[in-house]
Amino acid sequence: MTDYQTWERRTPRQRLVRYVLILVTLVAAAISWRLLQINYNYVGSAPVEFMDLVNRMYPPDVGYTTDILGPLIETVHIAILGTGLALLMAIPVALLGAENTTPNRPGFVLGKFIISASRSVNVIIWALVFVIIFGSGALAGTLAIAVRSIGFCSKLLAEAIEEIDTGQVEAITATGANSIEAAIYGIAPQIKPAFIGVATYRWDINVRASTIIGFVGAGGIGVELNTSINFFRWQGVLTILLAILGIVIFSEVTSAYLRRKVR
Repeated sequence: MTDYQTWERRTPRQRLVRYVLILVTLVAAAISWRLLQINYNYVGSAPVEFMDLVNRMYPPDVGYTTDILGPLIETVHIAILGTGLALLMAIPVALLGAENTTPNRPGFVLGKFIISASRSVNVIIWALVFVIIFGSGALAGTLAIAVRSIGFCSKLLAEAIEEIDTGQVEAITATGANSIEAAIYGIAPQIKPAFIGVATYRWDINVRASTIIGFVGAGGIGVELNTSINFFRWQGVLTILLAILGIVIFSEVTSAYLRRKVR
């Protein structure tokens, strides 16, 4: 008789490591849950409180629409200008952060540091920083959106640059072109679809972000929303929330349309 060995996907050691990791994860989750000390007494009264808030908010204050039209337009402008500034600053950072275009090792490290530093700080924190520097208003919000977006845009652009056909760049360089001309005629055409996709996607994200930075005084519709909440004008709050929903839907439809066009 022939003895057949049973095939197993993992070795006993791999299974043991896997079970240990699962156990450690469960223990860590249990400890975190315990340390949070969440009070669940609100569960019974939450539905009543929610319906009370809904009754206060409905119907929306239609007459308030004219007052929030200006902040809504400002919100869209913050998102557009912030995204544009971010893309301008993200291009050199992406060239530094891509392995096939960075001039040297220190430049590569600098590019990666800028990418990580920009993405590691929330947009609200950036907004607070710029409000302290420039005062409250749209300028602080625009700069906060721009700086927060640099890391996202440059990271994706750097990955697109690393996937280009280097033969085209070498052919252009062989004709006597300098590094700037090689980037314009050899790299830019190849990453154009990725650039447009990143730009539209980031603008879509920034429209959402620009609606909340007003809570710290960085301009936009968030200022009006914060004011309405502080004064308990709940019908006005609902009007603002519906307006924000409309802007978000518009940005989503627009960005999806633009992404389809560049495919």
